Amino acid sequence: MLKQSTFAKMLLAAALMTTSAQAEETVVWWDFLAGGDGVRMKQMISDFNAAHEGKITIDATTLEWGVPFYSKVQTSAAVDEAPDVMTYHASRIPLAVKQGILQEITAGDWEKMGLSEADYADATWNAVTIDGKQYAVPLDTHPIVLYYNKDVLGEAGLLTEDGTPKGLDSREGFTATLQALKDAGSVKFPLGSVTADGNFMFRTIYSLMGQQDGELMTDGEFLAGDNKKKLENALAVLAEWTNDGLQSTYTDYPATVALFTTGDAAMMINGVWEVPTMVDLHKDGKLFEWGAVELPVIFDHPATYADSHVFAIPANKSKEMTAEKRDAVLEVMSWISQNSLFWATAGHIPAYGPVTASDAYKAMEPNATYSSLTENMIFDPKSPLAGVAGPIFDVMSTYFVPTLNGEMEPAEAVEEIEYELNDMQ
Repeated sequence: MLKQSTFAKMLLAAALMTTSAQAEETVVWWDFLAGGDGVRMKQMISDFNAAHEGKITIDATTLEWGVPFYSKVQTSAAVDEAPDVMTYHASRIPLAVKQGILQEITAGDWEKMGLSEADYADATWNAVTIDGKQYAVPLDTHPIVLYYNKDVLGEAGLLTEDGTPKGLDSREGFTATLQALKDAGSVKFPLGSVTADGNFMFRTIYSLMGQQDGELMTDGEFLAGDNKKKLENALAVLAEWTNDGLQSTYTDYPATVALFTTGDAAMMINGVWEVPTMVDLHKDGKLFEWGAVELPVIFDHPATYADSHVFAIPANKSKEMTAEKRDAVLEVMSWISQNSLFWATAGHIPAYGPVTASDAYKAMEPNATYSSLTENMIFDPKSPLAGVAGPIFDVMSTYFVPTLNGEMEPAEAVEEIEYELNDMQ
């Protein structure tokens, strides 16, 4: 027969085991992160699980990027099978809120996470806010930047004392730099751009609209007032560069990257997500000296298109999340945000301000050089028609490609775009 004290100890041990089992939460996670992004996020998830062993475990699945991902989220929420947390794009939040598939991140949630509005750039915070409510936790901003070949520009005398391209402060100055590169004859194209894909070129075009304080949508109307002229101005500059042989023609995404990395293009406009490509090639001795900076100011002031990867909590149609599960989800979003320095190695700018303010981040190049553009970011208009893989891009792409490649006049393209965009409403 067991002594009473021994029996009591066994009961206590059993109770502790039960409490421990109840305390451990598995957080079901979906993301759309492939390539270098996927490798880095898998490492961060592994680090999180190690740091929370016995308490919280992330069970992660990676799904196909774009429409397939968002369609699956919508379908799964309708049948109570959505994950506990997922990656999302800030630009898709207006549509998701309209569909009712996102939970609000409440003031109490932010307090529990130890995060607040003060930790984020205004544009980033605003991008996850609809009607005064937040629906996601920003992880990063991933804008476009100007990549440049320091060797080619240096030989042509086109670098400033701080090692950046000359002429970044004006249309005339930057066009002169492009022309000087063409005249030098050392490259096939002064500038490589994804001119065969209007969806991608929207990023550059919208940036140039923003440099004129232009808006794609104003009070629910597309290209209202003088915004038509501002879009026309943006298209005209890019078409001029193409027509004058200063920019690559009918170039798709892989070809644009190849033009730059092989030295056939002296500069390239592309997303910060290509930074790891350049870092790896340079480390292996397969790339020239290079840099990346904020886009040139072609019009009135700096402005750069950006989107954000964010964390969001799906709203299952009738399945309530327990308080314990929600606390675990909040810890996931908070911990990864506050430990997002490693995420910056993917080229992205961490959204959490204390990370980008750290000495470790300031030592990262070229990230620290272009991170100043967070003060000049513009996001997609807040419309269910906008955002990654949204229908407005298909409309604009139809007219952007021929215009950028000299087959359609900018004014004609803008008229067609205005009509078709407003016809979708």
